Amino acid sequence: MKKYLLQIILFAIYTSAVFANTEVNSLMKSGNELYKNNQYQSAIDEYNKLVKQGYEGTTLYYNLGNAHYRLGKVGFAILYYEKALKFFPGDEDAKHNLAIAKLNIKDKVDELPPFFIFNIWEAMLASFSVSGWTIIGYIIFILLLLSFIAYFFSISVTQQRISFFIGVGFLVLLFLSISLLAVKMNKEFNIKDGIIVENIVTVKSSPDNSSKDEFVIHEGLKVRLEDNVDDWVKIRLADGKIGWIMQKSIGII
Repeated sequence: MKKYLLQIILFAIYTSAVFANTEVNSLMKSGNELYKNNQYQSAIDEYNKLVKQGYEGTTLYYNLGNAHYRLGKVGFAILYYEKALKFFPGDEDAKHNLAIAKLNIKDKVDELPPFFIFNIWEAMLASFSVSGWTIIGYIIFILLLLSFIAYFFSISVTQQRISFFIGVGFLVLLFLSISLLAVKMNKEFNIKDGIIVENIVTVKSSPDNSSKDEFVIHEGLKVRLEDNVDDWVKIRLADGKIGWIMQKSIGII
């Protein structure tokens, strides 16, 4: 009896998974067809059905970015291109379209040029997602173990030396990959960035409509999220300016 019950449970899980995958493919296909027919808002509605169901991914966010850009919603387009790159930092199409969309940003925020070493570090961080750096760490760890095994089973001093130095090299790479993974995870979970999605936003000095107007920003601008109070979010610009805006004015990457 237990055997048949287990088979029924496994069949139910398999059936639900197949149904869910079929539904996802159906909605994606429907959204893509609507996009091809220039029905961009309808395509967005189809894609958003997947988002509401908890689905994420580079292709989904890339398609949403394209559809919003076609409607002239630059802020939302940049938001979804950024989300696409968060999943797969190496996606060339998303990078290209993001660069084009950014040409429409009205705000030109001056920021201090970082030291070239920090540029290299940030470029390395952006090369892979958290899962990507995790996989790389595992691969390097396995190669490190293999080099140690080769060292102990070497039949000559020369082979031992080669295995030793290769092992040291993999050990250095392992520490580097772990460091990059730790920093990437910290940025992923503790540091939040957002994109302004409304056309014009007045930044306030405090989370209150009656507070002083500090400055004005426009859609598409990327900002750092530092705090929130009720429906208000504290933001910081790349040049150091800070202030408060309504939560509805920003989309979190």
